[in-house]
Amino acid sequence: MSELKTIDSTYVANTYKRFPVEIVSGKGSVVYDPDGKSYIDMGSGIGVTSFGIADEAWQQAVTAQLGKVQHMSNLYYTEPCARLAQMLCERTGMKKVFFSNSGAEANECAIKTARKYAAEKKGAEYSTIITLKNSFHGRTVTTLAATGQEHYHELFQPLTPGFVHAAADDLEGLKQLAADNKTAAIMIECIQGEGGVVPLSPGFVQGLAAFAAQEDILLIVDEVQTGNGRTGELYAYMNYGIQPDIVSTAKGLGGGLPLGAALLGEKVEHTLGFGDHGSTFGGNPVCCAGAVSILSRMDRAFLDAVKEKSAYVFSALTDAPGVESVSGMGLMIGIKTVKPAAEVVQKCMENGVLCLTAKDKVRLLPALNIPMDTLAAAVEVIRSACV
Repeated sequence: MSELKTIDSTYVANTYKRFPVEIVSGKGSVVYDPDGKSYIDMGSGIGVTSFGIADEAWQQAVTAQLGKVQHMSNLYYTEPCARLAQMLCERTGMKKVFFSNSGAEANECAIKTARKYAAEKKGAEYSTIITLKNSFHGRTVTTLAATGQEHYHELFQPLTPGFVHAAADDLEGLKQLAADNKTAAIMIECIQGEGGVVPLSPGFVQGLAAFAAQEDILLIVDEVQTGNGRTGELYAYMNYGIQPDIVSTAKGLGGGLPLGAALLGEKVEHTLGFGDHGSTFGGNPVCCAGAVSILSRMDRAFLDAVKEKSAYVFSALTDAPGVESVSGMGLMIGIKTVKPAAEVVQKCMENGVLCLTAKDKVRLLPALNIPMDTLAAAVEVIRSACV
C-alpha cells in the first residue's frame, strides 16, 4: 500500500483526497483490500455501480460486445446505441437521446440545446439559464457556472456567462428572476445531492414546471445522480408528476463504464441538427451494451424493492442516537449527525463500511440491489459510529 500511495502521489494529479484504503476486488456490495479485509460498499462509486461489483449479467453483456466491436465512430450505426436510446425514450416519453461520456457533458448538451431552441424561437438574447442555489451540475467551466455554489466558482473565473441562481423552494423568487432575465431554461436537480441530499418540495417543483410551460421556458432536470432507479422510480422527476423538456443523466446508467445521456423531449427533439454537437466516445457500443443490461432489469418490482430498502434505512436511522435528521429519497440518503460527518465516515471505514459525505452529512448511495441482510449489517455499523 505504501508503494502504491507513493506512485499515486507522484504521478496522479492531486485533485482527490483519498481514503487510506486500496480496493482490489469485490462482489456485489462487498469489496476487499489487499489484506483480505472486507468492506460493505455504501457508496457504489458515487452512485455508479447500480448492480454492485462484478455483476454477472452486466459482465456478460459488456464482454460479449467487447468480442464484437469495442468502438466505432458515430458515422456508423451500432445496435447497442440504438437499442439503449429506444429503451430510454420508451421508458420516459422523451423523443431523442444524445449520448456522451459523463454527467457534465450531458448537462453541456442540455444547455446548448436550450440556448439554440430559445434563440430560434424567441431571439438570441434569450440565453439565460436559471439554476438553484446549492445545486451541482458538473466541473466544466460552463457546468461550474450553472452550479449554484460560490465556492466552486472562486478559482476559475471568468466562468461562462448567462446563469443566475434562485433559492430552492422559492417559486416567487424564481419567477422574478425569469422576469428580470431573458430566460431560455430552468435547470434543477429534484434532490440536491452534492448540496447535502436535499429533496425539493413537490409544490415548488410542480409550480415551476407549470410556470415554465406557461412561459415557454424549457425545463431541464439534472438526473445525473438521482436517475436510473436511485430514488425508487426510474428518474426522480417521476416522483413529482412532471414531464421535463430535457433530462440529463449518467452515473448509474452505465453500471461502471462512462456513459452520459441527454434525453430530449418533443419541444426540442429536432433542435440539434447535423454538426451542432458531437462526442467521439458518445454511444460507445460497450458502454451502451452494459447500460441496456442495467436498464432492462429495472422493472417495477425492482424499483419497489429500492423503496422498501429505503424505508428500512429511514426507519432504522431516524431518531437514532447521534442522528439529528435523515433526508433524501430511495437509496440516496443523507444523515445529519451530531458528530462531524468525516468522523462518522472514518469510524465506519474502520469497522468495514464505506460511506460518503455531502456537505455536513454522511451520504449513502449503495448498490440498488444490495441484499437486505448486507444493508442491515451496514446500518448497524453506521448507527454505532454515530454514538
